[in-house]
Amino acid sequence: MASAGTSDDALDDIRAQKKVLRKEIRAAMKTISAEDIEIQSAMVWDRLVQMDQYKNAASVGLFLSMPTNEIDTSLILKKAIERDDKTVYVPRVGLDFEKCDMDLIKAETKDADDVWDQWPRNKWNIPEPPAHFDCVAGPGDIDLLVVPGVCFDDRGGRLGQGKGYYDRFIAKMKAGGETKPLLVAVGLAPQFVGDRHVPMHEHDFSMNMLVLPESTHDFS
Repeated sequence: MASAGTSDDALDDIRAQKKVLRKEIRAAMKTISAEDIEIQSAMVWDRLVQMDQYKNAASVGLFLSMPTNEIDTSLILKKAIERDDKTVYVPRVGLDFEKCDMDLIKAETKDADDVWDQWPRNKWNIPEPPAHFDCVAGPGDIDLLVVPGVCFDDRGGRLGQGKGYYDRFIAKMKAGGETKPLLVAVGLAPQFVGDRHVPMHEHDFSMNMLVLPESTHDFS
């Protein structure tokens, strides 16, 4: 996590920097064609599944991608569930979007197509586990968490969408000194800002690893 003891003025400055950076990267992501997103996404997942950290993980937390302007998770979901026999947990935000809280629910299916074709969708048109799926991940249940974001830097810094869903979830999972899950961020080429470091609040979690189409970064 980022260092504590930040003043109110500094916090306001960090929030302003984040807002500018989000706008810039979101604009860049809109310029990528659907074909290029598909190609880059496949390159990221090829890298991920070759990692020992993924191979050794019995359970994986995996986000379900938005319809546009984001890395496509359909391929890795299919590999994790159908080929690699992972226990997969996926997010459920529910109906209270202003609460900015989420759980990860065990995907009790062996057919990844069911997720996209049959599951209900939230206001962002992202599938969520049906209400009768009630196995909620707790501390220690997820070995490896695949983390989305707007952009990432070369120190493990991550800029999220601004609602704090993942930072709150990670804080719950690591309560009481729990070391799991390993935090593995994934993104497309325009989302890597290199040594132009992401502004971080004290409650923002740094990533353990970052997987991009052309490179893998280990910050541990």
